[in-house]
Amino acid sequence: MKALRIVFTLFTLAAFSCQSQDKSENQLTAEKFQTELANTPDAQLVDVRTPDEFKDGHLKQAMNIDFKSDDFEEHIKALDKDKPVFVYCLAGSRSAGAAKVLAENGFKNVYDMDGGYLKWTAANYPVDEPANAGERKGMSTEDFQKMVASEPVVMIDFNAPWCAPCVKMLPIIHQLEKEYAGKAKVVAINYDENKALAKELGIDEIPAFLMYKKGKLVERKNGLIEEKEFRTWLDAQL
Repeated sequence: MKALRIVFTLFTLAAFSCQSQDKSENQLTAEKFQTELANTPDAQLVDVRTPDEFKDGHLKQAMNIDFKSDDFEEHIKALDKDKPVFVYCLAGSRSAGAAKVLAENGFKNVYDMDGGYLKWTAANYPVDEPANAGERKGMSTEDFQKMVASEPVVMIDFNAPWCAPCVKMLPIIHQLEKEYAGKAKVVAINYDENKALAKELGIDEIPAFLMYKKGKLVERKNGLIEEKEFRTWLDAQL
């Protein structure tokens, strides 16, 4: 009986190890994604963002299949299941979902870029951009600096409507904005409408939260944050 338990334990650990290895092999950093893509002649490169995002700039030779579209699974039928598929989005959440769907539909080798287009462009890897890509949209750096210096304590939230954690936390951000009025300034900024500003601030992952005190950046955080942690963070600055 003891021997049986040992065999079962070893089998479970081996299975877990294989699953972890498969996952780590399929999700690549921007650097490894770039290297693997360059070394794969028959790669199928898929940008799973929206058409509007794709028009603003994308990886060279990428095709656009919007993961959020109702016919995503219909469109991926045009891909070759026997050839490697490289997928990416802006920050990684949509491409992770797309990679899962591709695997479920029988694609043998799927590579997902962790951190997405944000990490890729932060590393200055090549992209195709429209002729007017250099035109600035959204808040200017000068206006941003004035805003963060307008109160002793200012917390900035860079969010996007397609980012699930962002959407989940946005009501909390708006509530904190009301509650801390007069003590601290809490501001939500739409990433899609302020990409130039985000790039200047080194935002390569969203949601992104920047804490300013007397106009100076003192700390930044990323990812899903609980309401209690937000309050503790703000109160520590007051």
